[in-house]
Amino acid sequence: MSVRERLGGLRQRLLSTPAGRLISRILTAVLGTAVIVVGIILIPFPGPGWFIVFTGLAILATEFLWARRLLKYARGILTRWWTWIGRQHSLVRFLVGAAGLAFVGGVVWLTLRVSLGTDPLTGVWNFLGN
Repeated sequence: MSVRERLGGLRQRLLSTPAGRLISRILTAVLGTAVIVVGIILIPFPGPGWFIVFTGLAILATEFLWARRLLKYARGILTRWWTWIGRQHSLVRFLVGAAGLAFVGGVVWLTLRVSLGTDPLTGVWNFLGN
């Protein structure tokens, strides 16, 4: 018997009782919420912040109808955004990308400034000047 089959059987036994269903909903809620919180913390940083938020929402959507509706709504907005960007002139797409890159650069600069107490732009300027 494979691990997948054993886990499937364990899940079925867990969900066959009212207490098991409640435990499953609570664990799903805690896990999904934790993933969303981590994603929200990571949104301003370079990396997959929004992807992590959507993953947490998908975890919640396995148990909760409101999360399924919110995920469907968010996917619709994201699809409309990508469709709109795809229809725009290349200059508009370039400017949107440049604005996103400037935002990420600002977050990285601020993170280095606050956490390390250094100004990376001054270091680059001094390096180029010498």
